[in-house]
Amino acid sequence: MKVSKTSTTSPITLSVDKEKTVITSQECANTSSNHKNKTNPSTQMQLLGLARKFVIDGALLPIEKQPPIEERSRKREQINHLRKQQNLENIIQRAIQYCSDAEVADRADQDWFNSFINLAEDVSNKTMQDLWAKILAGEISSPGSFSLKSLQAFKTMSINEAKLLSKACSIAVKDQSKKSMRIISGASQTPGLFNFFRKDREHHINLSPFGLSYAELLTLADNHLIFIQETETTPTVSGDKISFSYNGLNLTLTASKNNCLLSFYKFTPIGTELAQLISDNPDKAYLNLLKQEVDGIFEINH
Repeated sequence: MKVSKTSTTSPITLSVDKEKTVITSQECANTSSNHKNKTNPSTQMQLLGLARKFVIDGALLPIEKQPPIEERSRKREQINHLRKQQNLENIIQRAIQYCSDAEVADRADQDWFNSFINLAEDVSNKTMQDLWAKILAGEISSPGSFSLKSLQAFKTMSINEAKLLSKACSIAVKDQSKKSMRIISGASQTPGLFNFFRKDREHHINLSPFGLSYAELLTLADNHLIFIQETETTPTVSGDKISFSYNGLNLTLTASKNNCLLSFYKFTPIGTELAQLISDNPDKAYLNLLKQEVDGIFEINH
């Protein structure tokens, strides 16, 4: 599976009428006219637009035009139900496109599907809806692909955090089983009598140019996608080979000497599951840097 013109008029002023803060209809009309040609509306107009969309703008209307609060509450509840229904139907429409008409041995768990509905119904962003659709299609095609823990973690992710996961996947490698993912962050040789003071004994890969500064790695860890503590492979013997899959490419690292190690950030089980949403997209710049940085410790072939 593959994831202006500047207005010279005054801004809206809020007038106080007894204990109610209202925006008059004329002010709304004037501001709408002043801002209609603007690419980016003011924060005040953005808030007003959101309040109208979610039917919580009643108190901003003139007193004589305010419907009873009970009526406003019922209308907001109805709009909210309709929005959730529309969100779910959009996701189902997208998910159908990712499903095949081939028969599968196992049936999807109805309890899982019910939990999916409860978690996905508030998702209105089109990009995120597409990712939720891929989750649904993946689970229907292969039950057990996405745990409820993964769904709950994904529910709390923003679109920017989802993009950060995509960056991590573009430089991550998988082991032979494809069940373990990691981002190689360096290579080294264990210290010994003859190499203890050699500067080339340790090589660290700077991940910042690939959108993964330490702060961004922390964000991934906070979302339970990677372990922030770096880990290492066991020491090798000269000639030992370590094989990975790098976004569809077969990658073999051959130890150039004894006691060589790879350091890496490992994906959590949740991160590995959600990585299925991201299409293979190898970063050639990272691969070239990896070859350069581990040279003399490991030889890379692909």
